[in-house]
Amino acid sequence: MEVQATFDDVNLILRLYELRREAKLRAAREWFAKNFKASTPEELAALCPPGSEENAYYRMVVSYWEMAASFITSGVLNQELFFQSGGELLLVYERIKELLPKLREEFRNPLLYANLEKVALAFIKWMNKHAPGAYEAFAARVRGG
Repeated sequence: MEVQATFDDVNLILRLYELRREAKLRAAREWFAKNFKASTPEELAALCPPGSEENAYYRMVVSYWEMAASFITSGVLNQELFFQSGGELLLVYERIKELLPKLREEFRNPLLYANLEKVALAFIKWMNKHAPGAYEAFAARVRGG
């Protein structure tokens, strides 16, 4: 049974939206959507060298969505409500999903971006249930195919 969203869920979603409007995070999100296509740690290092603005942008975007996802996995934010407006999380997941197992191995951290991944997989399942074919079309657009 789905849990009914609350006024607090709505306020948290609005707060997450406000954070995304912050100028630096907005620039980071724009850069990520246009430019991030690394699938190996080597490609990540070339695209986002340590100390570079690109590295800061990558970390800002992925950690923002990891944080937002943690609100869902911890039960603080209603998942159904989030899925109705949080599609950017899926873009981020699509861009890092090939890289993720390699980074976890390199950093010896199986929990790296685990919340983002868990929520993205649930989001994909939700999309497939509510809009069959929409996820595949979305993923193809994100991959450029």
